[in-house]
Amino acid sequence: MENKHLDARASSSGWKMHGIYRYSWARQVAWVMLSCIDYLSQQHRDPNNSLNSAMLSTLPTGWPSHESKSPHLAPRPQMPKSKLDCEVAIVGFGPTGAVAAALLGACGIQTRVFESTHTIYDKPRAFALDHEIIRLFQQLGLYHAVSAHLEPFTDSVYYGVDGQVIRRMSTVAPPYPLGHFPSVVFTQPVVESILRAHVQTLPCVGVSLGQTLTQLRQDEHGVTLHLQGDDGHTHTLRAGHVLGCDGASSAVRAQTGMELMDLGFDQPWLVVDALVNEQALSKLPNTSAQYCHPDRPSTYLIGPGRHRRWEISINPGEDPQEMCQPDRVWSLLAPWLSPADGTLWRQASYRFHALVAKSWRQGRVFIAGDAAHQQPPFLGQGLCQGLRDVSNLSWKLHAVLRAGAPDALLETYAQERQAHVTDLTTRIKDIGQLIGERDLMRARSRDASLLAAVHGQVQATPRQDVQPALRAGLLAHQSSSARGTLFPQPWLANPHGPSRLMDDVLGCGWRLVLGPAADAAWGKQAIGMTRGGLTVVQWGRAGFVETEGVLQRWFERHDCQAALVRPDHYVYGTAQDASGVATWFDELSRFSTPNRGFKPRRSSA
Repeated sequence: MENKHLDARASSSGWKMHGIYRYSWARQVAWVMLSCIDYLSQQHRDPNNSLNSAMLSTLPTGWPSHESKSPHLAPRPQMPKSKLDCEVAIVGFGPTGAVAAALLGACGIQTRVFESTHTIYDKPRAFALDHEIIRLFQQLGLYHAVSAHLEPFTDSVYYGVDGQVIRRMSTVAPPYPLGHFPSVVFTQPVVESILRAHVQTLPCVGVSLGQTLTQLRQDEHGVTLHLQGDDGHTHTLRAGHVLGCDGASSAVRAQTGMELMDLGFDQPWLVVDALVNEQALSKLPNTSAQYCHPDRPSTYLIGPGRHRRWEISINPGEDPQEMCQPDRVWSLLAPWLSPADGTLWRQASYRFHALVAKSWRQGRVFIAGDAAHQQPPFLGQGLCQGLRDVSNLSWKLHAVLRAGAPDALLETYAQERQAHVTDLTTRIKDIGQLIGERDLMRARSRDASLLAAVHGQVQATPRQDVQPALRAGLLAHQSSSARGTLFPQPWLANPHGPSRLMDDVLGCGWRLVLGPAADAAWGKQAIGMTRGGLTVVQWGRAGFVETEGVLQRWFERHDCQAALVRPDHYVYGTAQDASGVATWFDELSRFSTPNRGFKPRRSSA
């Protein structure tokens, strides 16, 4: 896949364009939410370059062929208040903290990252990613670097008490709705190294290793962090906001008194990673598997290359530490492997929990990732959840810090993410309880019920079907089947070169996507109401033609003619007519800058 982006110079290069209306910033823009510069749009719009009239621009007939080394925008001249050392401080430099720093650094937010360790943990922990996260890597310009370390996730087969197949989990069939393979496995240390290296190239991001947070205090103007280095030296730092990405034992969460709520799952498991040799590959299953036997529920997972993972339940009375001893591990792996078949890479015992923070924000302090939630690993969503957190929060912080959006926008972070994480974790917990049933009679009843429900014909269920929609927060008041779901990313045809993914062409700001039957005047009306910062595209017109029918099927399925898409690719709402489009901007006016006095204009259509 080509991972190139439209250059900022495109709009002034004389390209002929059709189907996309893009308007530059207005200096006195009234509605902040749709006028803030898009920090991942891959186009640098100069906020001082106001146009007296909107400039019509669309897809070029020939797209640029240069490779994006780094999609970040140059830091804007706005600087933190004099008493602040940075605008945002991130505690924790794992994958979640690194992606948060990359997103904030990409739009020039002055950011400092603090991490207690010096090196990346050299063994795998997170195992799987989904297409939403790969799309995020694409936005960061890291798809090519990361993709070399990704492999498709195989189907997962669930075996019942008597070895019969009781369930199958698969991926959605092509064409893929987000432009990437829907589920992948990866090797965390390598990918984490890529993320860290990228962050350290961003001029407005500073990284300090070997620094431990000891105290955190906040007031109405900022947050004071007390930090201690490995050498015992202590110092303080003032930040406008703090983001805790410091894991399950989060010091940020503890310092702010944010509590976790228990969703009712607590099981001890052994996790074993092994590197198998050639002779082992021929005798291991060619799909991932869940062995739902009450004697010892177990999971087998196929990782990249020769990496294989087992998750093995620990029975009552067994010592978790003793279970980690190599001799004991090999005895547990005996149904699959012998010591001659490979080497142990990692073995660790865990208690699988289902925990979600009761609050995700206290004043100027936020938590994300494992600091905010922990879930069993049965769908491989642990890291995905954390990266969704920071993807959601980063564009909202940017709107508040750079475009003057009100603080109320930040409240939608917790509203959206807590509900979404709770919904998904509950579904994961249900799968874990199905796998981990320890009573023989109930396990047999489970098997019979699952098979009866499908009349004995087990069909594959895509993993993506388990993913819930957003149900609270910055969403249209009018409900629809697409509201709060991810908008697709089609491949776009280009008669003069290779096809491109939509985000590489349009960027990732606010987008109004019109169906082929919509009146193009809807888009012009919307831009007039927002006074800039909105990209409007009508698919099916010359210059915006998809190659696989993904958008066509999406619009047909949701029975709409317009979709408003947020910077994080979630659908704000859908509409069938111009009045529905106008309603959105009336709703969003509550996030306008109070002193600019803008009132959205109602359409007469």
